[in-house]
Amino acid sequence: MTGPAIRVLLADDQPLVRAGLKMFLSAQPDIEVIAEAADGREAVDAAHEHAPDVVLMDVRMPNVDGVEATRLITAAPDAPRVLVLTTFDLDEIVYEALRAGASGFLLKDASEERLTTAIRVVADGGSMFAPSVTRRLIEEFARRPQKRDHHLDRLTDRENQVLRLLARGQSNAEISATLFVSENTVKTHVARIMMKLGLRDRVQAVVVAYEAGVVRPPGASG
Repeated sequence: MTGPAIRVLLADDQPLVRAGLKMFLSAQPDIEVIAEAADGREAVDAAHEHAPDVVLMDVRMPNVDGVEATRLITAAPDAPRVLVLTTFDLDEIVYEALRAGASGFLLKDASEERLTTAIRVVADGGSMFAPSVTRRLIEEFARRPQKRDHHLDRLTDRENQVLRLLARGQSNAEISATLFVSENTVKTHVARIMMKLGLRDRVQAVVVAYEAGVVRPPGASG
């Protein structure tokens, strides 16, 4: 490990789930579990108190659910990244979690390797989704009416290109290879896209791209 450990907050109403996650994650040299929460309200309070880098967030919790907790946490200045873990992959839950500001969405049966990868990717500013969730998310976008009030006319041609590739799930490295530019240049374009469109992160940029019709889901009509 070359840098400081990724500080993680675990939010789940099942003590055994939290214990299992903590045991596994604490064994990783670059991940540190700094706090736990048993419901959404505790998660919001703990996020404010402990300033984690990543929050592992269950969706179905008492008092305040994971979606609302995600919305409250990501609305704060210098908010941590939120990675949603759930046994559910229902379309509306996925969509609302992303709208609330989640940077990733994994099912609880994901492998340990995929979970640690997701934490590292999300902590580094990326996004991570379970394959089944990605498919359902695309289907959800395909069913929703297109909206075109996202001020995409503020973007340059190159920024629109980057947005399209980002919405297709390409990483900065993949966008760099596709456009024959450096990764730093890609990061600059992504930052400008988010600034111009008033977005929190690249996940919201993906949501906007689909809603605005910049990218059409496979098989979508129209």
